[in-house]
Amino acid sequence: MPNKVPMLEHPAETELFSAALTCEAWLPVRFVAGDRPLLQQQSEALLHGLAVAEDLRNEDPEDRGELPQSMQRMEAKLDLILGLLGKLARQREDALPVCPLRWSHRGLRLDLPQAVDSVAGTGGVVLLQPVAWLSDHIELPVHVLAQAIGSEKQHHLWLRFGALNAGLKDALERHLFRQHRRQIAEARQAALDSDRD
Repeated sequence: MPNKVPMLEHPAETELFSAALTCEAWLPVRFVAGDRPLLQQQSEALLHGLAVAEDLRNEDPEDRGELPQSMQRMEAKLDLILGLLGKLARQREDALPVCPLRWSHRGLRLDLPQAVDSVAGTGGVVLLQPVAWLSDHIELPVHVLAQAIGSEKQHHLWLRFGALNAGLKDALERHLFRQHRRQIAEARQAALDSDRD
């Protein structure tokens, strides 16, 4: 992550994240105002495929050391290829901009360089690349909960998820759990590394 995603005090922050499992990340994402039909099955399928790929790749840092060296080399090559594909995808004119965000199963907060021309209650869709190495995105229905100007000229936009079908809701919760667990493992490893220094 380029910088840490800030924790904020705001009623919308409490509504979306209080007593909920949350994740912070810098990811390609865009909010598009206006209602439109969404094929939630496609987003669900992408999240399920991502879960299977991560299981097969043993992305958990605690498990990675147990892989045979040949498998680790194959994963490294796959990571390079996926990174290259992601870079090529981001060079397209319609590529999603990368920004800091915080999210839970209830919704997300985007920290944007400029305000969004939408008022509370406005419906729309979030286009979100769920992991940095995957150049595809999911689409989630949302409505604007609040906006506020933050420090360092950031504009905070809180979005509550709309009605998700049961399969997509479950896949999203599982994805968030995986990301949360990975962040805890990475923080633990960073703490151990700093103790050694």
